[in-house]
Amino acid sequence: MRIVLQRVSKGAVRVDGETVASIGSGLVLLVGFTHGDSEETFARTAEKVVDLRIFEDESGKMNRSLHDTSGQIIAVPQFTLYGSTSKGRRPSFAHAAVPQEASRLFTLFVDALRETGVPVQTGVFGAHMEVDIENDGPVTFVLELAPPGQRG
Repeated sequence: MRIVLQRVSKGAVRVDGETVASIGSGLVLLVGFTHGDSEETFARTAEKVVDLRIFEDESGKMNRSLHDTSGQIIAVPQFTLYGSTSKGRRPSFAHAAVPQEASRLFTLFVDALRETGVPVQTGVFGAHMEVDIENDGPVTFVLELAPPGQRG
């Protein structure tokens, strides 16, 4: 599982010109899955996302979490996070989970995020989406969780 996590002032997702998700201050998560990913660590990963101290306190230091700021999340499924450009000029998506499995895992991960009590909206799995991200900082992190059996 790979997540590109961006702290935002605002974010939105549109599908066919219709806004399907919109938030103010919070996080936009671009989420991809690979072969062997499973839901066994989703609760812990969701807690890590909402508890990361990446929002500024009154001193301007990254010392507050999403819980502390009453922020929101937009989670966007993005299989291209497992695209490889190491050979040739056309990306290979051989490491991306197959769509049916990735859709199932995305739904389970979003459920785990919602269990934290943070408001969560989502993009639409498999749709062509326009994602507006007003990155605050900019602050961007990559969280990567190796599938079971591949963890060191």
